[in-house]
This record gives sequence, structure tokens and C-alpha cells, in this order.
Amino acid sequence: MGKTADLTAVQKMTIDTLHKEGKTQKVIAKEAGCTHSSVSKHINREAKGRKRCGRKKCTSNRDNRTLERIVKQNHFKNVGETYKEWTAVGVSASRTTTHRHVQDMGFNCRIPCVKPLFNKTQCQKRLAWAKDKKDWTAAEWSKVMFSDESTFCISFGNQGPRVWRKRGEAQNPRCLKSSVKFPQSVMVWGAMSSAGVGPLCFLRSKVNAAIYQEVLEHLMLPAADQLYGDADFIFQQDLAPAHSAKATSTWFKDHGIPVLNWPANSPDLKPIENLWGIVKRKMRYARPNNAEELKATIRATWALITPEQCHRLIDAMPHCCSNSGKRSSN
Repeated sequence: MGKTADLTAVQKMTIDTLHKEGKTQKVIAKEAGCTHSSVSKHINREAKGRKRCGRKKCTSNRDNRTLERIVKQNHFKNVGETYKEWTAVGVSASRTTTHRHVQDMGFNCRIPCVKPLFNKTQCQKRLAWAKDKKDWTAAEWSKVMFSDESTFCISFGNQGPRVWRKRGEAQNPRCLKSSVKFPQSVMVWGAMSSAGVGPLCFLRSKVNAAIYQEVLEHLMLPAADQLYGDADFIFQQDLAPAHSAKATSTWFKDHGIPVLNWPANSPDLKPIENLWGIVKRKMRYARPNNAEELKATIRATWALITPEQCHRLIDAMPHCCSNSGKRSSN
């Protein structure tokens, strides 16, 4: 007996005729000389134009457009708030239906990226910096030692409100949140290059020029010897008051270390920020009970950073500078 694809025009006509007469599929298969499954598939294929089965949708296209407009008006509303506002305009739907419809529209609930605020002057300087560095190769960036301070919290659970956004909207201004102060925490200074990471320094008090110079003397110089040996390097730091102080500039001149000019409010350009992010993600489930346990966890996690990870981050700097120029010009 033939399959569905092998049915002849005569067999198909026979099946249609007998089906209209109300014959069973078993009888039709015997009369048409084909399998029972072939008859069933042919009848179902012919019946595709029938009215849709299942429960009728509780929302119209207009209701769905209203929901999408509500989400876009404020990306930081949670499902409960969105549900209340949607049903307040007369839509009859449950909270679960609201959540499902939002996801069907392509929105996903994500932790928002944090973007510093720029004034016009800072944007212009950042754009000029990006244009100046756009031709730097990964080999040139490998000569730069990046440094930064970062704050680590006792608890990593409080990440703030989440945001509804679609793919590609991570940097959309409407999907960003501003920086907030951290709970009880410790501040850490660290440095990295394409060859790996240097030692960490836990800062006990507010960093002024004198304390920062001690960090440079006792940690940055040994790290430079470890990462570069006798080769020349360029030191990178942001524009924090302790970094840009005259006494600090004099220290660098006295030691013959060139400092890379850096745009204000631009932590997103530093690859070491990605390292801090890696460390904090690895510590996401750590629950230190005090500052000393937190420091030990940070040290252990920092030691797991491999030279390969650092090398990949440095290799991405040309692309990062190119994207920075595009964002700053918008």
C-alpha cells in the first residue's frame, strides 16, 4: 500500500468521495488501496481550512499594542505594576497572561546596565580621545597597565530593580539605571595588563594623594616588574582627585613613568572593569560574614584570573575605542 506522497489522483478522489459519504477511515483505506495513516493525513490536510480550535484569545491586537506602549513608557515597571495599569484601561487578563504577552513581544527581564552621566564638555573630550586612539593596535594597548579601584559588598543580593528590554537594548538610555551607594563594603586597588594581573591592595581609608603614592610605590612598581620586566610601559588611571593631584603627577615624572591621558567618567573603556565584573560574578553566591572573610574571598577569586582572560580583554580595546567614538558622537 502506498504512502501519502504516493497517492494517485484516483486514490485521492476515492478518499474524498467516501469521506463525504461518511465511511470510516478503515473502510476508505481498504477501498482506495492505501494505508490507514495515508487516509488520515490526506483528510486532515484537506481540512486545514477549518475554523481554529481551542480557547479564544482574551485580548485583541489593540489590547496588545496598549500593553507594549505601557512597557515602553517605563521599562522599570515590574509585572504587577504593568498588569494593574493594563487592566485599568478595561483589558480582562490575568497577571500570568500579562507576563506571557510581554515576553512574547520580545521583552526580557534583565539587570540594567549602569551608565555614568556625561555633560557636553565630557562628551566632546571623550569623542576626541576615541578619535586619537582609534588607530591603536592591540599590540600598542598591551603596553598599557590598567589600574582601578573597586568596591566589594558584604552582600551581593541587592541588585536593585530589573528592567524590561529587548535584545540589543542594553545601552538604551531608557533601560539604564544610575549608580547607587553600596552597603558595608571594602575598597580594593588592582592592576592588570595583557600578561596578567598584579597584586591587590585593600584601602582602609579615603584615598588621598599621599596614600595613593604609597600604593604606587609598594604595589604598582612591583606589579610592573612582574608584568613587564625591563620593558617600557604606560600607566593608566582615571581622573580621581588623588590620581590627578600635582604631587602624584610629580611622582610619575620623578620615576619616569608615562601616564595615559584618560577621558572623565569613562569606566566602561577600562578592561579592568570587566575583570572586576568577572570577580564579582564568581563571588555571587559567596556569603562572607565579615570584612576579613570578604577580603579572603576577593584574593582567592582574583588569583583565578588567567593571563588568557586579560589578553582577550586587551585585544578588544581597538573595538571598544571604535564603539566609544560612535556612542559619544550620538
